[in-house]
Amino acid sequence: MERKNAWLSYGEADETAMEKLAKDYRAFLDAGKTERECVTELVREAEANGYVNLETKLAAGEKIQPGDKVYAVGMKKVMALFHVGQEPLEKGMNILGAHIDSPRLDVKQNPLYEDTDLAYLDTHYYGGVKKYQWVAIPLAIHGVIVKKDGSVVDVVIGEDENDPIVYITDLLIHLAGKQLQKKAAEVIEGENLDILIGSRPLNESTDEKQKEAVKSNVLRILKEKYDVEEEDFLSAELEIVPAGKARDCGLDRSMVAAYGQDDRVCAYTSFVAMMEMEAPKRTSCCLLTDKEEIGSVGATGMQSRFFENTVAELLEGMGCYSDLVLRRTLRNCSMLSSDVSAGYDPAYGECFEKKNSAYLGRGIVLNKFTGARGKSGSNDANAEYVAKVRKIFDDNQVAFQTAELGKVDVGGGGTIAYIAALYGMNVIDSGVSVLSMHAPWEVTSKADIYEAKKAYKAFLLDA
Repeated sequence: MERKNAWLSYGEADETAMEKLAKDYRAFLDAGKTERECVTELVREAEANGYVNLETKLAAGEKIQPGDKVYAVGMKKVMALFHVGQEPLEKGMNILGAHIDSPRLDVKQNPLYEDTDLAYLDTHYYGGVKKYQWVAIPLAIHGVIVKKDGSVVDVVIGEDENDPIVYITDLLIHLAGKQLQKKAAEVIEGENLDILIGSRPLNESTDEKQKEAVKSNVLRILKEKYDVEEEDFLSAELEIVPAGKARDCGLDRSMVAAYGQDDRVCAYTSFVAMMEMEAPKRTSCCLLTDKEEIGSVGATGMQSRFFENTVAELLEGMGCYSDLVLRRTLRNCSMLSSDVSAGYDPAYGECFEKKNSAYLGRGIVLNKFTGARGKSGSNDANAEYVAKVRKIFDDNQVAFQTAELGKVDVGGGGTIAYIAALYGMNVIDSGVSVLSMHAPWEVTSKADIYEAKKAYKAFLLDA
């Protein structure tokens, strides 16, 4: 059952639409390198497409009616969008659920120190990373510093061509004999992922300040540019991410190389599909969550009550809330857990089972189950629902393939699917295949990005 390469089916109109989508997607990746930045950018685009804040609408006493387009945001890191359909909400919704967090390095709360005339920021890595991939590459700082008075300072350093970058050093090859004998997981230790941020001492006369003159100079710069003190790091969220813009990849420009495509490639295509919906019969929803890379925990992860509470508010705004109606609404939903899949890489073919692998350029991927080894931690969609999704994709000429995440005993991974399934709704993982997943720079196919958007729109219309 080998699937054909989607590129072979495209005419001029498809290629034009695909290139436009890829261009817009690259711009989104550049604007959204953190969860907060993604939410800010998507709220801006949603409002430009007629969406209004649900909380504002309810506070004004306005009733939610069919045709309304509303969104809700939680702690500036998670959001849900709804295009209200003609059917009662109790009959369920068609949901596209993705996550907008990505592996990175987080700056610790007490991070700044000086060692031998060099200033550093201490970090703690976030999500599953190969630590050795993060050294000796250009890095940027994104995030916020919140001061005691409640004022929020936005920080982006390293993206403008006139900005400095920051950096993690590696041991020179000439002295790396012992280092190269270590296992890959130990070549770079987590506590050694410290960010080099300065080497110029502040020229002061007092002996005390001269002891950490480089650190003092960094603090001077932060004070002048952002009006923050060292203690303000205690209430900061600063993320270290690869510096630089998303780029076309390959001499044929068939791919996109960028940071954060897991899972922003599915988040963005899901969002675009929502924006293109017109007068749905059944309510459409796009849910974009945080914290998936560390287990979907916390107040902004899928395990939180954010989504359930937002649906409750939506029902209240329609004048039909009750606990039973809420439960029925969630149970009757159909969902695509829009998350990426591991693209087959011939350079590491021994880790994949070819008949059940995802291939770049062959369309969106359906993962009936994820998990590890014996499907541990998996949702494992039922056959009836898989058949329904297959039919939707075929009826709408969507190129799709099915896959597992590598050979049975090689590894594994998870998504938000099993959490949504706890409500009793039908869920299946469906996303774009990625090469070098969780690396600082990942690679996707433009064809798969295009097919994902088509698939998500078809699902919202017909599920």
